[in-house]
Amino acid sequence: MKNLKLFFIYLFSFVVILNTLLLAQNQDKGNVSNALISKIRQKCVTEKGIVNAVSANDTRKLIVNRNNAGKIDDIFAIKLDIKGITNQKSSGRCWLFTSLNVLRQKARDKFNLSSFEFSETYPFFWDQFEKANLFLEGVIKTRSKKMTDRKVEWLFKHPVGDGGVWNMAVAIIEKYGLVPKSAMPETYHSENTRSMSRLIGLKLKEQGLKLRDLASKGKSVRYLRKEKEKMLEDIYKLLVYHLGEPPVKFSWRYKDKDGKLSPEKTYTPQEFAKEVLDVDLRDYVMLMDDPTRPYYKLYEIEYDRDVYEDFNWKYINLPSAELKKYALKSLLDKEPMYFSCDVGKQLDRKAGILSVENYDYESLFGISFKMNKAQRILTSSSGSTHGMALVGVDTSDTGKPVKWLLENSWGPSSGHNGFLIMTDKWFDEYMFRLVVLKKYIPENILNILKQKPVMLSPWDPMFLPVEDM
Repeated sequence: MKNLKLFFIYLFSFVVILNTLLLAQNQDKGNVSNALISKIRQKCVTEKGIVNAVSANDTRKLIVNRNNAGKIDDIFAIKLDIKGITNQKSSGRCWLFTSLNVLRQKARDKFNLSSFEFSETYPFFWDQFEKANLFLEGVIKTRSKKMTDRKVEWLFKHPVGDGGVWNMAVAIIEKYGLVPKSAMPETYHSENTRSMSRLIGLKLKEQGLKLRDLASKGKSVRYLRKEKEKMLEDIYKLLVYHLGEPPVKFSWRYKDKDGKLSPEKTYTPQEFAKEVLDVDLRDYVMLMDDPTRPYYKLYEIEYDRDVYEDFNWKYINLPSAELKKYALKSLLDKEPMYFSCDVGKQLDRKAGILSVENYDYESLFGISFKMNKAQRILTSSSGSTHGMALVGVDTSDTGKPVKWLLENSWGPSSGHNGFLIMTDKWFDEYMFRLVVLKKYIPENILNILKQKPVMLSPWDPMFLPVEDM
């Protein structure tokens, strides 16, 4: 009996030790154990009032930093004369609106107008058509690769989209010209692009698969391109149904700000663009603050364009302090700039203020969020999501920027009368792209354009997301 009792004691001890070893082994494997949960529960100290408040409310309302209210005014040392806030509605055309907003002052000056707006629908039509061609050419180029190849996967995931960047607008303007808004006004689908983009994307994927099938049967590139041209007929037709057919010629007259009525004149879109724009669009330099890579070097992003035969987004990588110098020079000379950023971060949409002090998560949760700009980019936590025109700056007594003014394209009732006010600290954290005329950039920086660019893949964090808000 005594031996049996000892046996059970030893057996129990063995089971306890074995269980402990198995538990430790499971923890080493990385699983969430009951012991780990128990440990976390003991350490999790929360305030009942905060739990009740957070669980029953929009967290964004609870993290508003009231100490920041009223500290940012709307007075600017330099503010360009902007007339008429545009509205992209429910579309990702911010990049196109911004590009045209940067250029429309030239039309105002040329015709002595109190306000003016280019048609955004006209270049958008050709942007979508050219992107369709770019996708199909990409399919032809990668025809020998497997569908599981990363580039092929990327192409079929992104056949066409309404987002973009400055160089895409330049390519379309140079190839197809411009028209005033009255010559090709907005449609329901230009203002609400989702269903059109989905439909065109679906058709392009089908066409892409057909091209790959033909290639697998030994058809030549010349044959594939002939088939592609037939495919583009369907894309053109879909665009006409959704956006209307772009004019080949149009008649236009205007009344200037002195009340003088002009005679009616007939233009082609190319003639109109040539008459209105007194600047070489290739004189603009694309700059970027990408702290994940070495500065003072030239980079290019593959497929970051719309026109097949034209150029990608090719940028000089510079720290934000350098970009501010050229922005100040431009604004002093009354030149607006294409600017892009991660607009959703620390945005007080109602007040129209972008400030890193707008919201305070740590005081509410007792948890800090400490990633810097480079870390946010590398983890896809931040990227260039929205384009706006940089049109104003306020400076301190020493001449350093304190805040900046952005002309938005969300309509006049959004933000601060259609504008966003951005603090200089926010500029450092969430600004990405700036496009500046060459004459405001020193020679040593312009010489970087002579470098052979480092080609980045289209799935690089600097590509995704493109401006589409």
